Order: sequence, then structure tokens, then C-alpha cells
Amino acid sequence: MTFLTQVLNGLQLGSIYALVALGYTMVYGIILLLNFAHGDIIMVGAYISWIVMAQLGMSPVLAIILSVVGCTVLGVLIDKVAYAPLRNAPRLSVLITAIGVSYFLENGAQLVFGADAKVVPTYFNLPNPQVGGATFNGVAILTVVVTAVSTIILTLLVQKTKFGKAMRAVSEDMGAARLMGINVNNTISFTFAVGSALAGIGAVLYSMAYTQATPTMGIMLGTKAFVAAVLGGIGSIPGAVIGGLLVGFAEVFVSAMGFSVWRDAVVFLLLIIVLIVKPTGILGRTMNEKV
Repeated sequence: MTFLTQVLNGLQLGSIYALVALGYTMVYGIILLLNFAHGDIIMVGAYISWIVMAQLGMSPVLAIILSVVGCTVLGVLIDKVAYAPLRNAPRLSVLITAIGVSYFLENGAQLVFGADAKVVPTYFNLPNPQVGGATFNGVAILTVVVTAVSTIILTLLVQKTKFGKAMRAVSEDMGAARLMGINVNNTISFTFAVGSALAGIGAVLYSMAYTQATPTMGIMLGTKAFVAAVLGGIGSIPGAVIGGLLVGFAEVFVSAMGFSVWRDAVVFLLLIIVLIVKPTGILGRTMNEKV
């Protein structure tokens, strides 16, 4: 039964990484941008929940809604202010800007909230179901279910809706999409909104599991989610989920074997091995550079 518990823990942690990795992979799939500020958007979502519940004493439902909405608005705002003016700039300039936005959010949070960890109150008292004598964590089950539903909705959005078709068109050929009448800037902003909404959901699930918010919480979370996106094949929705689960299981089982101090190293070792064997990632495809 301990094995089943560890599997559920791996699914829970991997699901959080998968949600964050989906945000990375969507933005990269559209404009080839590694949005390193993505992890810090999750940090902002966690602080919004803390403010709403701990400081204002309001409903957890309202905290969830405001966290997701706040992350969505922040993601779109970052795109409009920091990335949109650099649409035609060299890719390195945009990458440096993304790193700058990340530092700005981290230091801004530290200036406003302080460097100490803030305890995020419990959203809901979920029951821990028992199966065959084993007790399973209710938060872990909820995390897996929410991630699965979010992935299905995202897949349907990309494959079946008008906005999804526009996103795929911009991803394939931005110039041709513009000539076909697609508003490229609006499509990119919509992509940032969706990715940031997923980050908001991830922030809530992370806060449920670990009940704290710190200014630097998004650094390692975002880095590992980026590793997950690359592992699965950045630009691929199923790949982001597979990569997230691989990273989650790797961390949990390494810790379960008594090597918890190596859990971060194992994640990056896994990335190196996959990139040596298959540089595009598990479900990635080779992208031809147009000249």
C-alpha cells in the first residue's frame, strides 16, 4: 500500500508540474519564447490566495477565482508591456527581457510581502478516502483530476475552436497567418491568457499541497516545469503532461528510497539523458528553420 501512496504522490506532484509546463509549451509553441517569468506568475497566484483568505478573511472559492483571474490578467499584461514591443527583436533580447520580468516579480513580491513564508490557509477540508486499508490524500486526488480535466479542455480548445485554429496557424507560419487576416497580437495575448490561467490553477493546487507562499517559490517550480516541457517535447500538449509526470515520479521515488537530497539532481540528470537519446524530447518534432 505504501507503493500505491507513493504513486499517488508522484501523480500529484507531476500534475502540478504538468500544468505549469503546459503554460511554457503553449507560449513556446506560438512565438518560440521561453517565458521564464511563468513560474513567478504562480507565486503571485499563491499570494493572492493568501491575501484573500488570511488577510481579508474571505471565501476560499473567491480566493480560487481571484487567483486564476489575477494570474490571467498578469500574464496578458506582461505580454503587452514587456514582450509585444519586441515582436520583431532578436530572440535573445526577448529572452533577456523574460529573465528581467522574472527578477522584477520576485523582488517586487519580497519588497511588498517580505522574505518570510506566508501560510496559505486551507481551502477545503477534503476527505481522505480509504481503499483496501490504504488511506489516500484527498488533495492529491483532486490535483490529478483537475489536471486531467484542464488538459482535456485545453486540447479541445486548441483543436476544435476558432481561437485554437488561429493559434495553430500562428504557430506554423506567423507571416502567412497575418496575411490570412488573423490578428497575430490578439492570438498571442490569448495564448498568454490561457497559459497564465493554467498557472493560476497550478498556484491553487500547489498552495493546497504545500500551504505556503514565498517570493522565490516560482524559481525551482518553474525550472522543473520547464524541464518537464523539454522532456516531453516543448510545443506538445501531451508531451508537457508526460514530462510533468516523469519529473514528479522521479522526485517522489528518489525521495522514497532515502535519497531526497538528490531529488533535484535526478530531475536534471533525466533531462540530460533524454536530450542525448532524443534531442526533441519524447513527443517533440524537428522544426525546420525557414531561410
